[in-house]
Amino acid sequence: MYRGKYSAPKHSHRRRGSALKVALMSFMACLMIFSVIGGSLAWLITSTEPIVNVFTYGDIRITLTETKGEELSDGRYFKMTPGKVIEKDPKISVLADSEDCWLFVKIEESTDKALSDYIEYAIADGWTALQEAPGVYFRTVDNSSEAQTFSVLKDDKVSVKCSVTLEMLQVLNSSNYPTMKFTGYAVQRDMSIDAIDSAAEAWALISASNN
Repeated sequence: MYRGKYSAPKHSHRRRGSALKVALMSFMACLMIFSVIGGSLAWLITSTEPIVNVFTYGDIRITLTETKGEELSDGRYFKMTPGKVIEKDPKISVLADSEDCWLFVKIEESTDKALSDYIEYAIADGWTALQEAPGVYFRTVDNSSEAQTFSVLKDDKVSVKCSVTLEMLQVLNSSNYPTMKFTGYAVQRDMSIDAIDSAAEAWALISASNN
């Protein structure tokens, strides 16, 4: 019996080569199919509506008004008669939407002819005298959507002292009439970083800014 080396028929090699080609083509076709399918997959994607942060600014706006007396170029004039009550209505308003504030009014009296020799008055309720600054009064005012108005003088009036004499009136002239001057100030009260804890601290800021 012949036992020589076996040699596969040539047509068997051709069949294996053809099968390999078919398998390779099938693999490539599958790869292309998956590529197409993968490119058209509907991924779940969503998002939120944006929240826009806008930082505007706060403000404090105040006005000082007075309606009584005769208004001239250098002030309001009132006639003094001993014992007479004179209507006098200075008012400070904190306008709508102003920030929480310390509100001040400063009353300056003449010293040449001392106002206190002729006139007496009281401060309206709600004001507190600032011990550190004579003639200065304060109150706290909270934010409001409406304007807030405060009288400075109690009952919107001053009174001429009964002790005033004709001689005291006759020495007066345009250079030495007794006077009183009102000035309003406001300082923001709500500070998250450096809090202003007292009216005295707020007034110190005003004093520093005016120097």
